[in-house]
Amino acid sequence: MATCYMDGRYAPFSECMIPVTDMALQRGVAVFESIRIYDRKLFAMEMHLGRLAQSAAGAGIEATEILAALPDVIRGGLCAKDCPVDGLVKPYLTGGDINARGRFPKPRFFVIFDEFKKTSEEERRAGAALVPNLRERPFPLFKSTNYLFGLIPLATSADGTHESIYMPDGEITESMTNNFFLCKEGRIITAPVGRVLDGVTRRVVIDLACEDGITVEERCPLVSELKEADEAFITGTVNEVLAVTRIGEQKVGSGKPGRMTERLYRLFLDNVERRLTN
Repeated sequence: MATCYMDGRYAPFSECMIPVTDMALQRGVAVFESIRIYDRKLFAMEMHLGRLAQSAAGAGIEATEILAALPDVIRGGLCAKDCPVDGLVKPYLTGGDINARGRFPKPRFFVIFDEFKKTSEEERRAGAALVPNLRERPFPLFKSTNYLFGLIPLATSADGTHESIYMPDGEITESMTNNFFLCKEGRIITAPVGRVLDGVTRRVVIDLACEDGITVEERCPLVSELKEADEAFITGTVNEVLAVTRIGEQKVGSGKPGRMTERLYRLFLDNVERRLTN
């Protein structure tokens, strides 16, 4: 079950279209968010919409009026008959048809309310395998729709690879759709905002870790530290907290999900309710 809001109404996907002249298609100018729905409630909506505003500003998309209207549009969509009980809300802001020297004064927007493929119990038990991507993620401070450079390494990766992970110049920053954490000697290490996207789940997990007495280091883990790591995990809207057991040919820790990952996943699930709104 799914629906889309566009041009003032909620409608099936087949009735929602953008023209070929839109800068999203012409130049890849578009930003978006993925907000998790738990039992028809929204997870950390204000945090997500705040980041969407920052993404729009970074991309030159002038969307003040749209951003002001989005909370009501999203809440209205939750009441639509085709909105999933557990799923994703994905608001998109496109560049529209006008490119004013890198400013986009007439953006379009649409909001998708859709189901998604949850992380399987098999992958939770086995952990995720990631393929190295030796590039730096372009423009990490905003959430662009352009995932091309993250997708390219997957074309030649082994079956079962979860996604690619950015590892420029001997550092580890983030994976294609998740933030990355390395666990070493009882502490967790993750790249700082600026080198990576300010992930909403990342921020929640860091807060929960600190509340639980876990030391958090915000620096880029080194590729050379992988062989010394006890374990690793990724965080994101869809995967929540998911163990990483292999990166390329390098086994991480024991090659199985570890205790720190399980501890933080339990903490996350136990505290989801704190950040849900209608």
